[in-house]
Amino acid sequence: MAMHGAREVTARESPALHRSVLKLSQMGNLPMPRVFIYEDDSPNAFATGRNLTHAAVACSTGILDRLSPAELEGVLAHELSHIKHRDMLISTVTAVMAGALMMLANIAKWGMIFCGGSRDRDDDRGGGNAMTQLALIILAPLAALLIQMAISRSREFAADEGAAALTGDPGALVRALQKISAAHEEVGSQTASTAVAHMYIANPFARGGWISQLSSTHPALKQRVDRLERIGAGRIRPVF
Repeated sequence: MAMHGAREVTARESPALHRSVLKLSQMGNLPMPRVFIYEDDSPNAFATGRNLTHAAVACSTGILDRLSPAELEGVLAHELSHIKHRDMLISTVTAVMAGALMMLANIAKWGMIFCGGSRDRDDDRGGGNAMTQLALIILAPLAALLIQMAISRSREFAADEGAAALTGDPGALVRALQKISAAHEEVGSQTASTAVAHMYIANPFARGGWISQLSSTHPALKQRVDRLERIGAGRIRPVF
């Protein structure tokens, strides 16, 4: 919140936003989270907090200006779904797992530096160990990144489904995501950070291409829209 310069707003200061969050929280049987607004023309929103009773939702001024009430409720329901399923905790655990893989890579690197010269150069097993360590140094960071991003994308799909289940209007979230994506191509964010890109409703740094998609924190817009449209057609039964 401090990174984005967000300020907490009361029901008197932002009655429409508070009403929407309160209504959705009651529908989802969740405690009312704290509500924040931050100044940024780029439309986005995120949720944070260590548990259900210490959660908060933040919206940019850009998203409040650009979305209709139904579209904004779709976004808020998405964020409440993250809170409901404790995705902040899952993200933390995933980051620890990724950090462990990175640590293994560092151990292998320093092992090669300090122990590599003591091996007999004619020892095939030593050469094999060196190749194994080299592979670990190269592949472990890549594996850590891919695992972290894959889990992040799966949680975004789940939050989209949760939002559709809570509001009963997957089309509103589709329109919101399309508007947000289009705006990100036009308006640069003044507050967005790659360090917390996985927390946004949509990644403002996303770029096209299948290679970049592998390391993306969010599924491609088309994948999210297609899935929501299948929910709207009744081919997927969403659960909040």
